[in-house]
Amino acid sequence: MSTDPLLQPFQLKHLRLRNRIMTTSHEPAYPQDGMPKERYAAYHAERAKAGVALAMTAGSAAVSRDSPPVFNNILAYKDEVVPWIQNLTDAVHEHDCAVMIQLTHLGRRTNWNKGDWLPSVSSSKHREPAHRAYPKLIEDWDIDRIINDFADAAERMEAGGMDGIELQINGHLLDQFWSPLTNDLVGPYGADTLENRMRFPLDVVDAIRKRIGAEFIVGLRYTADEAQEGGITHDEGLEISKRLANTGQVDFLNIIRGRIHTDPAMTDMIPIQGMKSAPHLDFAGEVRKATGMPTFHAARIPDVATARHAVQAGLLDMVGMTRAHMADPHIVRKIIEGREEDIRPCVGATYCLDRIYQAGEALCIHNAATGRELSMPHDIPVAAIKKTVVIIGAGPAGLEAARVAAERGHNVSVFEAAAEAGGQVRLTAQSARRREMIAIIDWRMAQCAARDVAFHFNTLAEADDVTALKPDVVIVATGGMPNLELFEQRGEQAHVVSAWDIISGDVKPAGKVLIYDESGDHPALQAAEVAASAGACVEIMTPDRTFSPDVMAMNLVPYMRSLQDKDVTFTVTRRLMGVVQQGNKLTATIGTDYSDHTYETEVDQVVVNYGTLPLDDLYFDLKPASSNLGEVDYDALIAGNPQTVQRNTEGAFQLFRIGDAVSARNTHAAIYDALRLVKDI
Repeated sequence: MSTDPLLQPFQLKHLRLRNRIMTTSHEPAYPQDGMPKERYAAYHAERAKAGVALAMTAGSAAVSRDSPPVFNNILAYKDEVVPWIQNLTDAVHEHDCAVMIQLTHLGRRTNWNKGDWLPSVSSSKHREPAHRAYPKLIEDWDIDRIINDFADAAERMEAGGMDGIELQINGHLLDQFWSPLTNDLVGPYGADTLENRMRFPLDVVDAIRKRIGAEFIVGLRYTADEAQEGGITHDEGLEISKRLANTGQVDFLNIIRGRIHTDPAMTDMIPIQGMKSAPHLDFAGEVRKATGMPTFHAARIPDVATARHAVQAGLLDMVGMTRAHMADPHIVRKIIEGREEDIRPCVGATYCLDRIYQAGEALCIHNAATGRELSMPHDIPVAAIKKTVVIIGAGPAGLEAARVAAERGHNVSVFEAAAEAGGQVRLTAQSARRREMIAIIDWRMAQCAARDVAFHFNTLAEADDVTALKPDVVIVATGGMPNLELFEQRGEQAHVVSAWDIISGDVKPAGKVLIYDESGDHPALQAAEVAASAGACVEIMTPDRTFSPDVMAMNLVPYMRSLQDKDVTFTVTRRLMGVVQQGNKLTATIGTDYSDHTYETEVDQVVVNYGTLPLDDLYFDLKPASSNLGEVDYDALIAGNPQTVQRNTEGAFQLFRIGDAVSARNTHAAIYDALRLVKDI
């Protein structure tokens, strides 16, 4: 029997949880037609198979038709969900893991122009800033209807084999009632007393209990401190918690601190990289101490040491490691096997959450198998035939290719022109707030070292260096270099510098700086932080109608906090047409896609963020000697089959290029390129 606090079982009512690690409710946006089908089940089953004790699914499943999903949630109001829930629970139960689901009515946290085009409803007459729909102030018949909808949905989940449910009371309808910030009602559900504000959530719990009985587990994930003036206070949150415990109808408390009505509020509640780890853990411990209730919590608990402390110190009964399990679904297995150093770290990039808030699907920035369990392996199988694989480039694409090839059992060599691995990720990590990104590189270097991958640093590889190793497979992962060629003024602009130049410190910011951002990704904002912090007057300009669209909601927050108290302006729908030098100044000609209007502005420095151009000379040097002439069979790649293209019978090796050596994309794309190609070599 292990003495590790994380590996101790926990008794939740009649349910024995095999350890103290859970994945908390989250919606990866994998449903099809509102149903948790095969992909959804495979995602949770992978984590259950590796040892998670409790999978809390959905985030959240909608109980009513006037709660249309905002990011492809499960539709718990449809009877057809039951067999799909049964399929999901069976897939998780097969691995001795408990499974529950979170239910909700979104209230004002949705929009009327989705689903059945019904008006949103709320206890508040004000719209939520994040979703912008003006809600109808809820009526008595709405309350009765929605209470019944919750009970119906709970009954469906019980019929589908769930071990229990969790009600979402954080920013959604139930919380809108009990927060004084979002309750404009009078009467029995009004804002005048805490008892009245809590009445609706407790009526929902009571209706569920009457429908599904006392044995089915029911818990709440709720805001116990809104951390905002006029909202639920620390002390009132403890009082709410005690009242919940005293009902005798609630089986566990899952603690949240903060609000989610704006991007900054959500980012404080669910911190990203560069922010404090586990900022609300001690508060969750206070709730546990005050109530004696089984207490769960998750908010940036990214590593085993923090999770272990949470349990050992008596702060939590179950610790949520949700984003950490998106990075590595096998955390528990690796703890049990004494391989904690092998855990792929969550770097806090929050690519996963930001994608779903832009109507995408949750993907991990550096685990391309997450969410693709039906087609991509988390455990790399050993190849039947050992090959010699040569990789050029030790950025994220090259290192992932090296790791996967080495796990396949191949003989792997990597050439890298720089003194260290990392590529663009190493540049990103120059920013103190984003230094955790380097773990993407460090983890892969450690995995490669454990598998005897040979590295040749400070080596600008040429074709002869590669062919001298007599490779069976060559993978070019040389990345790219900043593109300084404006489409409107062909040829590189001699008077401009790249965002990389500013971030790296190779070029110092100078006076009045124009940052022209046509890519919409991180480098422009990183360069702006560097320039503004150095005292420069900065203008960030984009031809798009919004700035930095690829940075997305939660990652944008720390940039704005860093920039808004400095001399920084944002200009949209303006295009940089050209730059000329006049004395010690630069004159930039500015146009727009919307009219013929142009104007000139005088600055000291122009910084361009316009993607990268592939460093592909070596690829084209090697191409004539390859058997496939560089061709990729896309049908085979997508289907997960080996590459068998033969275009040159004299060719001695297969040749591929991946990542930004093909075209400018992002870190996830580079890693996915490598995984799905090399897993079949």
